[in-house]
Amino acid sequence: MSEDHILLERPQAAPGVHVIRFNRPDKKNAITDAMYRSLIDALTAANADADIRVIAFLGTPGCFSAGNDMADFLGFAMSGGKGRLAAADFLHTLVGVEKPIVSGVDGLAIGIGTTLNLHCDLTLASSRSLFKTPFVDLALVPEAASSLLVPRIAGHQRAFALLAAGESFTAEQALAAGLIWKIVPETELEAETLKTAAHLASKPPQALKIARDLVRGDIDAIRKRIDEEIVHFAAQLQSAEARAAFEAFMRR
Repeated sequence: MSEDHILLERPQAAPGVHVIRFNRPDKKNAITDAMYRSLIDALTAANADADIRVIAFLGTPGCFSAGNDMADFLGFAMSGGKGRLAAADFLHTLVGVEKPIVSGVDGLAIGIGTTLNLHCDLTLASSRSLFKTPFVDLALVPEAASSLLVPRIAGHQRAFALLAAGESFTAEQALAAGLIWKIVPETELEAETLKTAAHLASKPPQALKIARDLVRGDIDAIRKRIDEEIVHFAAQLQSAEARAAFEAFMRR
């Protein structure tokens, strides 16, 4: 899938768990449009498979995901905004998943590498993890309904620091803000993530689904905010300040 940039795994040690792994370490697991399409297909198939009870997101050692691939963003900007952002379709698919989602973050979690975890039910992170959403620095705006969810979880000040000021959050800061569930050593992260996912998979599935739905509440507001953010996001992608920021980034 996507030249194996997205790996799908069914670990024998974690029955009922379906792992979706970012596997583009040479680009710090930056997500391309093709990878988003693979993620959509993987989530759709997993959601329909009765043998899969829990989905787990993992990255590679030292990097969960550096966020969206900047070359794709630049291409969208230079095209005059033709076509639809694959990231938007991915986010709606992610929100629509009816099974518990667990994530294990080790190292960099930038942009959607951070905001994806807002839609996970349990996120484990290594102590060396770093969460950052440099949207405004790239002349963009928050996405993944983060402008709705982070203030709910962490309050206005920490939400503003993360989403508008672009401040980095350590694993300890993310834990204190309620953005992640648990910190574990990097050498134990994958095993602990799979153990957590397998524990959920062992529970009565219908009861777990109902509990999850009750805890999440109405997702219509989340879907609406995703769409609102995407309108601004797409418009900003075509702005002169965004093109300048992307070109500067690509020259690094």
